[in-house]
Amino acid sequence: MMASSLLGLRTVIYKVPELEKAKTWYSKAFETKPYFDEAFYVGFNIGGYELGLDPDGYTGDQNKANAVAYWGTENIQETFDRFIQLGATPVEIPHNVGGEIMVSTVADPWGNRIGLIYNPEFKLD
Repeated sequence: MMASSLLGLRTVIYKVPELEKAKTWYSKAFETKPYFDEAFYVGFNIGGYELGLDPDGYTGDQNKANAVAYWGTENIQETFDRFIQLGATPVEIPHNVGGEIMVSTVADPWGNRIGLIYNPEFKLD
């Protein structure tokens, strides 16, 4: 069995047009309050996994990605580069989103979005 550089699913981020309304809805739907609450992002810890709300980039177009699942990796640049070498298209190059957390997004050859995340703070429950 080949070792994988991917650590497993970590985060799903939903693009939302109205962050405050979405925060209220998701708080009720998941019966929890956000652990991270800023004007640019709201994050919930759902059983050790991140559910994020992001007001930036919402398209409103049902044919475009308004959600991205993020897969954990220890070396985001190396994993990002490998995906590109395999034919993925860069959507969002690896970048810091606070603390030591890094994210990036690629599109597979069929247009599906794949998020990559390095988050040293992430611990499974």
